Amino acid sequence: MQREVMVIDEQILIVGGGISGLSTALGLHRLGIRSLVLESSDSLRISGFALTMWSNAWRALDALGIGEYLRTKSVQIHGFQIFSPESSLPSSEKPRQAEVNLGNTEVRCVKRKDLLETLEKELPKGTIRYSSKLVSIEQSGNFKLVHLADGSVIKTKVLIGCDGINSTVAKWLGLQNPVNVGRSAIRGFLNYPNGHGFEAKFHTYFGGGVRYGFIPCDDKSIYWFCTLTASIFNYDENEQNPLKMKQFVLSNIQNAPKRVSDIVERTELDCISYAPLKFRSPWNILLGHIVQDNVCVVGDALHPMTPDIGQGGCSALEDSVILAKCLAEALLTKASDNAEEDGEYGKMERGLQKYAKERRWRSFSLISMAYIVGMIQESNGKVMSFLRKSFLSKYSVGIVTKMADFDCGKLMIS
Repeated sequence: MQREVMVIDEQILIVGGGISGLSTALGLHRLGIRSLVLESSDSLRISGFALTMWSNAWRALDALGIGEYLRTKSVQIHGFQIFSPESSLPSSEKPRQAEVNLGNTEVRCVKRKDLLETLEKELPKGTIRYSSKLVSIEQSGNFKLVHLADGSVIKTKVLIGCDGINSTVAKWLGLQNPVNVGRSAIRGFLNYPNGHGFEAKFHTYFGGGVRYGFIPCDDKSIYWFCTLTASIFNYDENEQNPLKMKQFVLSNIQNAPKRVSDIVERTELDCISYAPLKFRSPWNILLGHIVQDNVCVVGDALHPMTPDIGQGGCSALEDSVILAKCLAEALLTKASDNAEEDGEYGKMERGLQKYAKERRWRSFSLISMAYIVGMIQESNGKVMSFLRKSFLSKYSVGIVTKMADFDCGKLMIS
């Protein structure tokens, strides 16, 4: 005898309990709207090390009501210190370098753990359902039936995909899979019990197909990264050999000051990771369905991009605040007589379409600019290397700060 499956009803269902999923749920909660977040793991996913948060992210975090608290957990970065590891100067002389002041741009490096735990703490108990892996999505009239690995089914009016770069929800919408850009990233994190003593600056080393950099999170921790042209590092993604990663990075920053290379040398192997860099074609964002039948995508599920302008997490927070506002305005403001005939489903549809309109060009711009900046920073050609040394590094910083000058607004219904 076949067991009857119980179907649970939810007005708004969010798939994925990462940054975009939790911040979307919190934005909706601040506006008095309940949602349920499905997370496939059995607890909060705090893997990963840290994220560089620019001005646009801090405006979003302030809108969510957690900005001030997270500022107490991080130091403000005042500028860039840019070096050229290609320099052939003898070690007794200073390598070529440039200083770029960030002015009024607010930049801080936040530990992923701090951000996720803060988001979780601000959500009502029961908002996150753990051990809930999405298997398939089924259309049922105006509703979606979301089938989970444990056999349960959730019926929802709005489905929000915050399920990352390999998003099942994005595939359901017909968006193309992200593609490799021919580069990879090695990342690491290091704690100094007695303090590291580095200035609160973004330290970067460009050239030779490699970009290495590090940034303080606070007085006792450093987040570092090395993005590279995949062809210069013979590495199998499935191998996950952190010792090999560390040796590769050290061999490419040997001209850096000893104090700088010591950051990588002292990093524990379980605090080093590797990932190929991918992005979604910006044209797919413009021409594809990012919203359809009351289903939408947010964060990496919408706009996976390379990390070259530091906007992956920042833009996910923008998405979340804007989506929460669009849905709340649609649901909570008095509609016209014609709109009322469409009912709640129609209101939600209009809210999601407004979200898509606001985020389509912004996502296109971020993906495109990240790709271009990465190409400039890591090109190994002689002409590009000369231009980068002369002025492109500073110009790239200007592009990054300009892209970060975006305000998602307050969580208010107009």
